[in-house]
Amino acid sequence: MKIISIAVLMFMCTLTVFAQDDNHTDKIQVTKLAESTRSWNGDQLPPYSTGQPKVTILKITIPVHAKLDLHKHLAINAGILTKGVLTVRDDKGNVLELTAGDTIIELVNTYHYGENKGSEPAEIIVFYAGTEGKAITVKK
Repeated sequence: MKIISIAVLMFMCTLTVFAQDDNHTDKIQVTKLAESTRSWNGDQLPPYSTGQPKVTILKITIPVHAKLDLHKHLAINAGILTKGVLTVRDDKGNVLELTAGDTIIELVNTYHYGENKGSEPAEIIVFYAGTEGKAITVKK
């Protein structure tokens, strides 16, 4: 009985050590996904507007083979494609191909559109640094 008790005690100590080791490896990690002073096509981002800042976060789902209307953003914005694929084209002929996990520093004051050429809906989360009372996007 003494041997079994010692074996159980050793086993429990071993479990405690593994549990403590696991806690030490579960550290918070920070990964920078994007940072730039330029949009994806190389254009310099404009200065921030004056006025009351307004942050908007949108989840946009683009069906298979759907194409967004030609539009431009009036606010600095960035996003991450969480599902699918997306092709973005600007009015200068530049093209950006995104797959799930890719980030985008979007165009400001430049007309462009996105198109889902994939086989599943594309989903993108976009963060806008706008100004109260000013539209974030306008169609052409």
